[in-house]
Amino acid sequence: MSRLVDRRALFTSGAAAALLAASGVSLQAAPREGGRLRLAVPRGEMFDAVLRGTVLDTLTEVGADGILRGELATEWTADSSASAWRFSLRDDVRFHDGSAFDASEAARLMQAMGFDALAEGADLRIRLSAPDPDLPYRLSDPALALFRDADDMPLGTGPYALRTLRPGRHMIADRVRPHYRDGQSGWFDSVEVAVIPDAHVRAEALRDGFVDVAALPSVAGLAGASGLRFHPDAQTAQLALREGVVLPRRVGNRAPLDDGRLTRRWWMA
Repeated sequence: MSRLVDRRALFTSGAAAALLAASGVSLQAAPREGGRLRLAVPRGEMFDAVLRGTVLDTLTEVGADGILRGELATEWTADSSASAWRFSLRDDVRFHDGSAFDASEAARLMQAMGFDALAEGADLRIRLSAPDPDLPYRLSDPALALFRDADDMPLGTGPYALRTLRPGRHMIADRVRPHYRDGQSGWFDSVEVAVIPDAHVRAEALRDGFVDVAALPSVAGLAGASGLRFHPDAQTAQLALREGVVLPRRVGNRAPLDDGRLTRRWWMA
């Protein structure tokens, strides 16, 4: 996509995207469901990070508050050497095609990523060649998300299911209902993410209301624009946001874009 592409045609055709946004609403307001999040990102890793964070789940999760929690796993234990691990899995998880996620499927997917994994009843066993007391933390890495390949699109278990995907360019995902994380995350009705390589065009798309959030190297192109906020702040901004999208009190900073999970954690006022 270049600046020669008419951005109005791009975004009105549904190729828009969004990411994060903060608003003048109190950051302590309770999350609410509804709305569409549109995000504009540069070409590269950001698109894949948001795709994974939107559609796919991991065994564990580091929340926006920095605390390690279970996601597909509910609890875990290790032997005294921290080289043999047992993960208890949720029993209410389904892939977006309706098929069940269970220990056998989890073991198969972990094996495909190079782990020595097997199912034991409803639990997942992982054996390591060397002790690793940090394994539960490592398994929260979005690169270790569990998914199937289906029709050239990842088939995940996250709170949003893909409707459209043009790899590295554009995606639209819709909220899955019901979902095991109902009432906990995934507040938007839909999420759109578009890759716009030129930072000036991303800034224009945000300023003109075609997206809600834009990832920008600086806020210079938005001087004098009203109704915008910046994250973390105007001096060190990584994201520029339209009013109406609310952040949690804390925002994950382990990786850019709230670990790619802003689509789950932020909401519309």
